[in-house]
Amino acid sequence: MVKEENTRGTIAPLRNVALFTELVERVLHRRDGLPGMACFSGFSGYGKTRAAAYATNKYRAYHVQMQSCWTRRTLCESIMLDMALAPEKSMRIDRMIAVIGKQLALSRRPLIIDEADYLMRNSAVELTMDMYEASGAPVILIGEEKLPEKLLRWERVHGRMLDWVQAQPASLGDARHLAKLYCPGIEIADDLIDAVHRESNGSARRIVVNLNGVREQAELGALKRIALGQFKGQLFTGESPMPRHRSVARAA
Repeated sequence: MVKEENTRGTIAPLRNVALFTELVERVLHRRDGLPGMACFSGFSGYGKTRAAAYATNKYRAYHVQMQSCWTRRTLCESIMLDMALAPEKSMRIDRMIAVIGKQLALSRRPLIIDEADYLMRNSAVELTMDMYEASGAPVILIGEEKLPEKLLRWERVHGRMLDWVQAQPASLGDARHLAKLYCPGIEIADDLIDAVHRESNGSARRIVVNLNGVREQAELGALKRIALGQFKGQLFTGESPMPRHRSVARAA
């Protein structure tokens, strides 16, 4: 049974945080004989990393966020460091996989790998399967919308997935909850929060950017409540500005 928590002042009620938490629960408490890898994918800005950070704290998971420059060795070293295990410079990758697998097996804690699209660049994704096979512990990959499609190239990894969950666009309820977190003490009228949600196009990241602008304007005007008609700025949609004509640029 999951222990009930007071989530009022946290990001827990957000749609994608809940979806990812449910995914971790399914993989952690799967029946014997079921595979223990999973995939959480979605468009940039949907709050996948935010969800991973929440689950990391909730389940004491090991969590690494891939970078474009990482090699197979860097991946293993980073996971070991997150486990508070210092890898020796001379340690081979196969030995690091064995150490990681042993730690996962002993702790029974999940391993979450964010920005997992980078795993495809040098076939490092196969190492995640090795870690899972060496431990039986949950291994969850987080990536962009096309990550499940990319994983089709690695049939052995693809076949070990228990579930595939797609992150969803931020809801109006998400926008309202984020307003409480990022605009404390300021009441945002329904028409303004509706506009923030609409113009952010489902991106939780853009919602937070827009709410920050709302908060700054409310604080400058010493407002405890702000409505759409009082908001003088321009809501951020994520669209790039159109190129200017040279004459306009000179005039500016």
